[in-house]
Amino acid sequence: MWSIYKKEINAFFSSLIGYIAVGVFLVILGLVMFVFPDTSLLNYRVATLEQLFNMAPLIFMFLIPAVTMRSFAEETQSGTIELLATRPISDTSIVMGKFLACLTLVAFALIPTLLYYITVYQLGIPKGNIDSGATAGSYLGLFLLAGIFISIGLLASSLTSNQIVAFILAALLCFLIHYGMYYFSQLPVFYGKSDDLIQSFGIDDHYRSISRGVVDSRDMIYFLSVTALFIYATVVSLGRRKW
Repeated sequence: MWSIYKKEINAFFSSLIGYIAVGVFLVILGLVMFVFPDTSLLNYRVATLEQLFNMAPLIFMFLIPAVTMRSFAEETQSGTIELLATRPISDTSIVMGKFLACLTLVAFALIPTLLYYITVYQLGIPKGNIDSGATAGSYLGLFLLAGIFISIGLLASSLTSNQIVAFILAALLCFLIHYGMYYFSQLPVFYGKSDDLIQSFGIDDHYRSISRGVVDSRDMIYFLSVTALFIYATVVSLGRRKW
């Protein structure tokens, strides 16, 4: 697994992939946080990073599929996936190596955003007037959400040899599992009856819950279970070549 992890990390940072992904993420967030007047924290009367944590999932919804789309699709297209199959390494180790590499890239992208927290902390009146607990919970939720999106992206990449198809499929699945359940719950047949239950199957409901600063075991179980489910589906998808 660690050999795959190192290989993927080298692939990210020996080319422009990793730098572009991190750069695009930080540029968009920088515009949202400081330039766009409707979301600029300089125009807020409250010391908060709410705009960052509201926008980041939407950015991840497109950025993470763009990073993961090459994971298996490119190897299938070039035939190198067969070389991996001949090595003494299991499909689970291959998937986990790629998963952890992508998660590391996300961590590198999130670390510079701590400067936004420091900025809001310094600008608060009085100084330090920011809910640090809710901010820590939001970062944890964002990291766990990235884990789900990465596992979805890996599954989509394993299903096709076309990277564009993998990107579109992953972005669609990320949207459905994040926002789709909320929109389904608003249908007349569900609204006012089982809308809360349907929303609980979506990421957004649990992401907002953990962003309040209280780490609920139900939210943690949801994030880890969904991530494990898609990782398992990716392993099964890779195993098709043995059928």
